[in-house]
This record gives sequence, structure tokens and C-alpha cells, in this order.
Amino acid sequence: MVSVLPQLKELKGVALDFLFPRFCVGCGKEGQYICDSCQSSLARIDAPVCPKCGKPLLFTPNSFEIDSLLCSGCVDWQADIDAIRSPYRFEGVIRKAVHEFKYRNLRAIARQLASLLSNYLVTADSMPGDVLVPVPLHSKRLRERGYNQSFLLAKELSNLTGLPVNDTCLERNVYNVPQAKTRNVEERRLNVIGIFTCKNEDLRDKKVLLIDDVTTSGATLNACASALKIAGAMSVCGLTLAREI
Repeated sequence: MVSVLPQLKELKGVALDFLFPRFCVGCGKEGQYICDSCQSSLARIDAPVCPKCGKPLLFTPNSFEIDSLLCSGCVDWQADIDAIRSPYRFEGVIRKAVHEFKYRNLRAIARQLASLLSNYLVTADSMPGDVLVPVPLHSKRLRERGYNQSFLLAKELSNLTGLPVNDTCLERNVYNVPQAKTRNVEERRLNVIGIFTCKNEDLRDKKVLLIDDVTTSGATLNACASALKIAGAMSVCGLTLAREI
């Protein structure tokens, strides 16, 4: 018997597009949430980058130095996270897209944003992963927002890459001040100390890819990595759509 589910899903998608047409968050053109023209103009983060935090280096070192050269912000940072990478700078259309996704309930854009991450993973170096783990929200903030944008990204990325998602191990126990409201790197790092724990050891000996929308200082991702490694994770790398430079 031929399954009709794919056809039904396609028809459902066509119906939704008819009732709720997609408009580019950058230029307003109908068709996609980020049109081809706006997508081609996104500000990419190009190599060489700091091997720890993923910030672009301000000069081009000799090739034999790139893998060991840290940016000034990471030289004295005793981080638990192994690496952080982001394909784009947090500016322009990507900033608008993340804002609509995170604060304006544009959940449907998650698939296209995850596609950008999936394309980046194909070429990204030093990003091993057995499992995708979204950065969790506190239960109170989850009720306020209604969804965790990082989970939606991870779920769509899983569909594209085949990597499983685990959103039941890592949890946020403290309802802290949002990182966006802190004033500097030191405050951000202090703000997230000890706020994450792992409920079990399901990720023991796993190579974890932490998924979030934006990296600012890397403090949140590092706090997550600390909890995951205490619970036995083999390695933890952070993958975000964009980062502030």
C-alpha cells in the first residue's frame, strides 16, 4: 500500500503558505523568511578564527600557528568548552531573523536557520558531535516565551543531519538575569556560574554539540559545558547561528 503521508504533508505546507505567506525579514520580499539575495549578503565569519571562542583573528598568522593561537580574550580563560563556532556575525538580517524567531514567535523560521547551520557544519573544522543538546531555558522563562528557540533549532538541525537531540539531560536551575542585560564579559561569566546541572549521565562518553541562537561572550555555553563534563561528556563544542564581534 502506498503511503499518502508525504503527499498530505506537502499539501499541508502549500495550504499554510497560502494562508500565511512567508516574507523576508530583511527586505520584505515574499517567498522565504530570508530571501536568496539577503542570504547571500549575510556577514560571514571567515577564517582564521580563535580555536577556542571562534572570534575572527585580527591578523593572519602563519599557517602553522593558526591551530594554537588564541585571541586575547581566551588566553587567560580557563574554559570547559572545547570550541565555539558560528557562521555569521550578529548584525543586519541575521540579527533581525533571530529577533523575530526569539521574541516575535516566528517559530517557522527555525527550519531555514537550521539549514544555514547544517551547511556550515559540512565545512566547519573541529566540531565533532554524537548528539545535539539545546541550551535549556528556565521553566519560568519557558512558560513566559512559550517555546525554547534553541530546542527548535536543534530539532530542525537533527532532521537535516541525522544527529539525535537530547533535551532531557541538561537543565537550568536558576532564573537568572538575561545575559543581554549584563554589562561586560565578567558579569556574564559570573551570572551563569552553577546555573546548569545534568539530571543523569545519558551523555557520558558522548561528543556533545551545544546548540544556541547567539554567542556573546561564550559564558552560557561554557557553563553548560561545565555541567555536561561533570556528568561525563567526552567533549563539548558550541554551535550558534551568530555571534557578536
